[in-house]
Amino acid sequence: MIDKTYINNILQQAKNPTDQQITDILHKSKRRERLNHLDIAMLLNAHDPSQIHEIHEIAGQIKEEIYGKRVVMFAPLYISNYCVNNCKYCGYRRDNSFPRKKLTQEDIKKQAILLEKLGHKRLALEAGEDPKETPISYIIEALKTIYDNSDIRRVNVNIAATTTPNYKKLKEVGIGTYILFQETYDKQAFKDQHPKSLKGDYQYHLHAFDRAFEAGIDDVGAGVLFGLADYKFEVLSLIIHNEYLEKNYGVGFHTISVPRLKKAPGMSLEDYPNIITDEQFKRLVTVIRLAVPYVGLILSTRETKEIREELLKYGVTQISAGSKTDVGGYKENEQPVHDHDQFELADERCVLDINKALILDGYIPSYCTACYRKGRTGDRFMALAKSGTIGLVCEPNALMTLTEYVMDYGDYELKEKGLDYIDEHAQTIKHQKVKQKLLNNIERIKQGERDLFF
Repeated sequence: MIDKTYINNILQQAKNPTDQQITDILHKSKRRERLNHLDIAMLLNAHDPSQIHEIHEIAGQIKEEIYGKRVVMFAPLYISNYCVNNCKYCGYRRDNSFPRKKLTQEDIKKQAILLEKLGHKRLALEAGEDPKETPISYIIEALKTIYDNSDIRRVNVNIAATTTPNYKKLKEVGIGTYILFQETYDKQAFKDQHPKSLKGDYQYHLHAFDRAFEAGIDDVGAGVLFGLADYKFEVLSLIIHNEYLEKNYGVGFHTISVPRLKKAPGMSLEDYPNIITDEQFKRLVTVIRLAVPYVGLILSTRETKEIREELLKYGVTQISAGSKTDVGGYKENEQPVHDHDQFELADERCVLDINKALILDGYIPSYCTACYRKGRTGDRFMALAKSGTIGLVCEPNALMTLTEYVMDYGDYELKEKGLDYIDEHAQTIKHQKVKQKLLNNIERIKQGERDLFF
């Protein structure tokens, strides 16, 4: 699937694109024509400042045409930092000596309720890989605990690559998206970064999504840890992996995450020559948006407030908020306690402040989980997205969940401004029947009803 020689040849051919070649590729992007591998590589190598600006602008236009002003909100929940792997870039690596922690089911219940009190409805469940401490039965029980004891409506799962039978168990308990980062598609870099680790089997890790699809999971999210290898190679590899899944299973990634390597306990950034600059990061995010227009792009709190705000304009559609990356890190009143983080965070604003900032910038924070619960996943979601129909569902649902958030978790300022903001956006819905139902539902939510969706 990932042919390094082929990708390097493409990158070599694309090394010095002409202005006309970039112009032609951007015209293709505007028409939402599929870009070929050489097109993508040339965009990554564009050097004229005005054309780089245009890449950003077109990515932003495409994002808004497909996703509108919606920004999906979520938070990670780390339930165990036990890990048998020795990933050099990770604070949870086996050789790091610190008191390990695993949440009990009662602890998980409390964490879910605390996240719910912050307004979250969608979580990403995270755990280190340890067959003894965190077997699949522990993960399954954790999911049941969250669903049975809180109003969390969707739990995505980010755990180690596993077997088809285990993926079937995840499917049966009702996960949202199965998320797995390849970390790096460079085979040698992958080997170097995962010494003497279960995770060190490159092919097993690479084909985890095949096993997930075979188990009936049709909603998967990928990612690369940018900084482990050449970022241009990684972007092309992500696109090729997506194409492979589309060809073999009828649907590719639902989401792509774009974390950058950050300082973590037990590692030094000086050991990583492929660390990328802010400008390179902006480029790769916008090029991914042009290459896969309908895929959700996720940006975590690893990035600064400023970078997150800028990339929301140019392609990002999902962000985490109020994140804690230590096990059991959520406390009453969002106290800033960090026992042992997996990596450093850059945007530590609370959920309320992030929501206020999004609204001030004209976005609609969305806590919607309706597509998952209505079966609009996998190829069904992509078909609706590509037809443009999904907007008639997603924007109303986003506005309804934002109404819930404002009523239940907003302070006086947000309630005063937020409800007017919601009503203004609701009036812009062009489909009259949808608009009328939305306005009725907003009023029902204001009167105390919850979980209304299209």
